[in-house]
Amino acid sequence: MQSAKRNTALFTALLLAAFLFLLCDLSLGPVTIPVKDIFTSLGGGQASKPTWEYIIMNYRLPKAITAILVGMGLSVSGLLMQTLFRNPLAGPYVLGLSSGSSLGVAFVILGAGYLPGFLGTFLVSSYGIIIASFLGSLLVLLAVLVVAQRLRDTMAILIVGLMFGSFTSAFVGVLTYFSTAEQLQKFTFWSLGNLGNLSWMSIGILTIAVAIGLLLSLASIKSLNALLLGENYARSMGLRYNRARLVIILATSILAGSITAFAGPIAFIGLAVPHIAKLVFQTSHHGTLFYATLIFGAIIMLFCDIVSQFPGSDVTLPINAITSIIGAPVVIWLLVRKQNRLS
Repeated sequence: MQSAKRNTALFTALLLAAFLFLLCDLSLGPVTIPVKDIFTSLGGGQASKPTWEYIIMNYRLPKAITAILVGMGLSVSGLLMQTLFRNPLAGPYVLGLSSGSSLGVAFVILGAGYLPGFLGTFLVSSYGIIIASFLGSLLVLLAVLVVAQRLRDTMAILIVGLMFGSFTSAFVGVLTYFSTAEQLQKFTFWSLGNLGNLSWMSIGILTIAVAIGLLLSLASIKSLNALLLGENYARSMGLRYNRARLVIILATSILAGSITAFAGPIAFIGLAVPHIAKLVFQTSHHGTLFYATLIFGAIIMLFCDIVSQFPGSDVTLPINAITSIIGAPVVIWLLVRKQNRLS
C-alpha cells in the first residue's frame, strides 16, 4: 500500500515535470516566447506576434514532439535489451541497428557522387537519407532475426549484434577514407543527431512506428518479468522463450531503427534512462518500469533539447553531445549514491 502511494506520487510529479519541460522547450530559445502566447497558439488563436506563432507551430512544436518520441522510444528499447541480455550496459543499438543505419546513410552521402545526377540528388535529400537509414537498419534487423532463429543462446545473439556493428562500421570507415571534406562534414552532422528537421508528415510516420514498438513492448511486460530470474526460470514458468525473445528484438528494432532513421543516432538515452527509473522507483517490476522509462525518457530529451538551444543565444549545439554531457555524470552520481546507501 505504501509502495503504491509512493509510485502514484512519483508518477504525478513526473507528469507535471514533463508538462513544465514541454512548456520551457516551446518558450525558450534564441527568441523567448511568453507562455501565454504558447497556450494561445496551441489553442488555435493568434499570438501577440505572427513570428512567434510561426516559430511555435512550424519549428518548436515539431521539435518538442520529436524529442518526446525519441526519448520514450529509446528509453523503452534500452530497458528491453538490458532485461533480455541481463546486461546493464546493453542499449537499443546493441544489435547493430545504429551501425546499419550509419552504413545506409554513408552509402548515400559519401557515395552519391558515383550515382546518376537525379538519383544522387534525391538520395542526399532529407527523405533520401531517412530511407537509406531505415533500409540499413532493416537489413541488419533481418540478419539478426535469421541468426536468432538458429541460435538458442541469447548471449550469442548479443555477440552477433556486436559483430554486425563492427562489420558495418568497417564499411563506413572505407567510404569515409575516399570521401571529400564536404561529404564527411554532412555525414558527421547526421551522426550528431538532429531533432529539428522533420516535417509534420515525417513526425506522423515516426509516431506510428514508435506506437507499434511501444505496443509490442507493452505486450512483453509479463515475459520481461519472467526473464528477470533467467531463461531457465522463464521456461519453467511456461514462457514460450523463443517467441518472447523474437517479439522483444522486433520491438527494439522498430523503436531504435525508426528513431535513428528520422533523428540520427542519439546516444546515452537508451542506456541510462532505465537505470535512472530503477533507482528512483526502487523496483524491477516492468509494469512500473515501462511507464517510468517512458516519462523519464521524454523529460530528459526535452531538457537536453532546451540546453542545446542555448536560450537567449543563436548558438545551437548537437543534441547527441548534450545527451552524453548531461547524462553520463547524472548516472555516475546516481550509481555512487546507490552504492553509498547500500554500504
